Amino acid sequence: MVRELKSPPAGPPLAVKMGGSLYNCVPDLVPVLLASGRPLLIVPGGGMFADAVRKCLVDDDSAHWMAIAAMDQYGWYIASHGIMTTTLLQVPVRPAVFLPYCSVRQHDPLPHSWDITSDSIAAWIADLLELDLLLLKSVDGIMDNGSLVKQINIPVKTEVVDPFFIPFVLEKEVRTTIINGSCIDRVKKFLRRETVSGTRIGTTF
Repeated sequence: MVRELKSPPAGPPLAVKMGGSLYNCVPDLVPVLLASGRPLLIVPGGGMFADAVRKCLVDDDSAHWMAIAAMDQYGWYIASHGIMTTTLLQVPVRPAVFLPYCSVRQHDPLPHSWDITSDSIAAWIADLLELDLLLLKSVDGIMDNGSLVKQINIPVKTEVVDPFFIPFVLEKEVRTTIINGSCIDRVKKFLRRETVSGTRIGTTF
């Protein structure tokens, strides 16, 4: 009996946060993630689903859990383009969309505030699983006076991520890269471990 040999991964495991603003790019991004050959845990943003929660004017606790449930909704949208889902808080063997509600509800690791968004939830997941984190945004990275900031190793104020995010990833040493997810070729190159334009956050690069 001949045993089939499995090819090794094309790169190390990675947590990939897919921003809700990339809703229209999902059909192009999913094939790229699948073709990467890397074990990717894809953390969905909240997007339009979380925006709907903001309009409800509910208390912080209710809004927190509603917004995380919104991440599950966006996750199912991503999955509808041909990628598997998982509720297991572990590194997958192949690219999978993580539906976070049950795990976050169980661990309840973060403050219940609009200062905490899906970015910080993705950072918590990356820290727990000891993964590098890729944030796919609809911007090129963090800007300062119109210029792209290529490296951040101290807390800075920005609207690109929530206020909790940068101090958290620096403290936990979660190596983070922000790139423009609407630039599909840029995502391809990053997953091939090529240098691309973006912002790196961390002191251990």
